Amino acid sequence: MSERRKLPRNRVYYGGRVTFNARSSTLACVVRNFSQFGARIEFENSALVPDEVDFEIERKGISCLARLVWRDRFAAGLVFSGASETGGVVELNWARKLRASERANRQLRSRLDQLRSEH
Repeated sequence: MSERRKLPRNRVYYGGRVTFNARSSTLACVVRNFSQFGARIEFENSALVPDEVDFEIERKGISCLARLVWRDRFAAGLVFSGASETGGVVELNWARKLRASERANRQLRSRLDQLRSEH
């Protein structure tokens, strides 16, 4: 099998998390290798995980969108969405602030729509 990665991945052993369904579903995982472009993760059942997920390594302060590029029963390969030569990984605190702002924005829009429909 030919190597398609832009950079080699470092072997690591980090605790991670994948979230999906608007962050209402969460699965803990073990990160086995990692680079700025992707990671190999292991967890209980990869069949439960959709193709697009939010991926976090809290210990490293990393949070980003990721796409599964392969999976088997207990592992999956991720490529980080929007990863480029400058890196596609966002610091965890910034990702949390962004998601909180998006949530507040959705709530405000919903309230505006409700107020408009009353008039």
